[in-house]
Amino acid sequence: MPTHTFNLNGESVTVETEDDVRLLWVIRDILGVTGPKYGCGINVCKACTSHINGKAFNPCSVPVGEISADDEITTIEGLADTVDADLHPMQEAWIDKDVAQCGYCQPGQIMAAVAKVRQCADEGRKLDDAAIEEIRNICRCGTYNRIREAIYAGAENM
Repeated sequence: MPTHTFNLNGESVTVETEDDVRLLWVIRDILGVTGPKYGCGINVCKACTSHINGKAFNPCSVPVGEISADDEITTIEGLADTVDADLHPMQEAWIDKDVAQCGYCQPGQIMAAVAKVRQCADEGRKLDDAAIEEIRNICRCGTYNRIREAIYAGAENM
């Protein structure tokens, strides 16, 4: 069976699995990191949103065989470590704005929000409603107004 090595939340990991196994299953079922949630498996709901090399991606749609040893995968469990704190500013904003209802989509929402704030900064554009509307994560509870408020609040402290 093939082996795959990559960095997950700051640690090098190696797993034995077929190349076509989706990275989400490797992260959740083999490595036991359950923050990224399974929603649709086809890159639509984005409940599994994580970061690859600092950019948002959806591991439900990426075979582990496409991940290289140099790739840094960050899930919600490793987000605070990227700022060397107990919580990332976006996580703090989520709590302060009381965003979560059922909470299922929130790890993906937070990861997408952090990536969007970084993308706007890298592109030299202002985080605004149009930029936030580019985030396509689905929230079945409909807390989109609180999500927007939290993204603005979290961005101020990033």
